Amino acid sequence: MTRVLSGIQPTGQPQLGNYLGALQSWIALQDTADAFYCVVDLHALTVPGEPADLRDSTMAMATLLLAAGLEPDRCTLFVQSHVAAHSQLAWILECTASFGEMRRMTQWKDKSAKGGEEAARLGLLAYPALMAADILLYDTDRVPVGDDQRQHLELTRTLAERFNHRYGQTFKVPDALIPERSRGGRVMDLQVPTRKMSKSSESPQGTIFLFDEPKDIERKIKRAVTDADQGVDAVRYDPTAKPGVSNLLGILGTITGRSPESVAADYTRYGPLKADTADAVVELLVPVQVRYRELASDPGAVAKLLRTGADRANEVASATAARADAAIGLLPPS
Repeated sequence: MTRVLSGIQPTGQPQLGNYLGALQSWIALQDTADAFYCVVDLHALTVPGEPADLRDSTMAMATLLLAAGLEPDRCTLFVQSHVAAHSQLAWILECTASFGEMRRMTQWKDKSAKGGEEAARLGLLAYPALMAADILLYDTDRVPVGDDQRQHLELTRTLAERFNHRYGQTFKVPDALIPERSRGGRVMDLQVPTRKMSKSSESPQGTIFLFDEPKDIERKIKRAVTDADQGVDAVRYDPTAKPGVSNLLGILGTITGRSPESVAADYTRYGPLKADTADAVVELLVPVQVRYRELASDPGAVAKLLRTGADRANEVASATAARADAAIGLLPPS
């Protein structure tokens, strides 16, 4: 069976784009692949934060993944820092990568440009090696990736091939798995529909967070930016000319399993489209919210599930880490 691995940071508030873009494909893959999913708390250390907040958000994200539909008997769900081999292999891969390769990573260039390299943490520069370790530890066949993650997967492939060439066959070289999406594509910001919806709080009115109350979801969607065109073909799927309307059509199409063009054929005015989109999003998210509250009421049970997942992950990861240690010449423990 094909093995897949993906992870999600516990930082920021999860939003509708995360659910429709990533989590739904994770849920589906449980039935067709040997799926490993992790909350990548070590990656969250690249930016300053409060220890208590990190612990709470890590547990909250794991609880949300369970509430959304990940099932421990159908996948391996764990917290990254609970598997020591991630940090261990990351160092070996940092010693395999070059400084130039790390500096060319888009996220390093973008984030260090905002505050300057002097203020940026070294972990921000080096974390693609940790991401590569996340993937390579599990002999991963396919990695679900979006457009913004392809560069990191290519680096992972490069490091695996370089290591194998220098030290002998050690790592499986993974391929990309492009998640099946509705033709609606990415979920965009409701107020700035040319920008992807984000977990950050920069645009709270343009973002539907997974824990938003139904009335807030309805308000945000009904205030979504469209345009002044009220002609006979005002409701049509055209992301370039009509990004706001197209975003709503894409959201409703993804939830209902239809193409955005097919959805557009049902409407001539923006109001009914917004109302039906709001109803569909509420119907999708309320059961997740209810299940989340049930799971959150028993954190001990969630922690037990995460320990079971970590045990399974450790079994696989430790074997790969031992291969890498031996290949590169580290003395095994007696």
